[in-house]
Amino acid sequence: MLILGLFKEFFPLLALGYLIGRFKPGLSSLIAVPLINFGVPISLMGLLLKSGMDWHFFEAFLMALFAIGLLITLMRILPNMRSLFGSRCLLLGSVFGNSGYFGIPIALALLPSEALSFSIGYDLGATLLVWAIGPIIFTSTSSEVLQKGTWGSLLNALTRSPATKGLLGALLIRATPWSDQITSTLWIPSKIVIVLALMIIGIRLGSFSPPNHPNREGICFDLQSSLLVKLLIFPALMLVLTKAFSLPILMRDALVLQAATPTAISVLLLAEVSGKEQQVAASLVASSTLAALITVPIWSLVLRVLF
Repeated sequence: MLILGLFKEFFPLLALGYLIGRFKPGLSSLIAVPLINFGVPISLMGLLLKSGMDWHFFEAFLMALFAIGLLITLMRILPNMRSLFGSRCLLLGSVFGNSGYFGIPIALALLPSEALSFSIGYDLGATLLVWAIGPIIFTSTSSEVLQKGTWGSLLNALTRSPATKGLLGALLIRATPWSDQITSTLWIPSKIVIVLALMIIGIRLGSFSPPNHPNREGICFDLQSSLLVKLLIFPALMLVLTKAFSLPILMRDALVLQAATPTAISVLLLAEVSGKEQQVAASLVASSTLAALITVPIWSLVLRVLF
């Protein structure tokens, strides 16, 4: 049964990371920097070369942009949702998932290898979009958005994105006569990076402490609304969109599972850089990751029934 693959490959690494995080909470920071700068681009290159890049890859990329953009638009124009998600962090955290560190291991555990290119296409689109609009949303005023420095930082973030580096690296390698040999060589480090990424998530969960805030009940209510959107409403929206566009079943499954991933760590990084809503971001990342351990297997079962 495919769901057993999730328990066998995914949970033990999270549990090991959690135990490490209880005793060595700062270890994730030491691992995360080289992992993001070097490991993730190499891993994405290996995964892209292994799974292949065709029109369906770019179709998944475009679907990620469209679905995320549609959900953000609905959350901003519908009065009830706009009042619930006035917080910058809650808005971003409700639509951007941990599709790289969480979603790709999920795809490896639950889906055939042919689905990897769809999952990575989604991850690339979501990564580029969160670094494109995230810095803008976290600015306080429209005048700050128009500042030259803001757009310069945005361009810098896009060019330094691990997803961008991984895509460019894969395209360059495919253009060489040694593409097959390099692909075989990169597959092992790609898997190692995924293992380390899962352990980092576990370490962060182990080092997390509940928010100590005077308005703790209000924060918890806001988090519940965000979790509802991120883990249930957004994957349901993605399922409807994939049906509407008559996408292949394998691509549908990959995109829905990517949409069901917990809040992206990028949201926490953006909050820390801007100095705004860091505690809300940390709480949302931790609580959504824990909840996703239940909701993602449920979505996997739903997709199997629909098949």
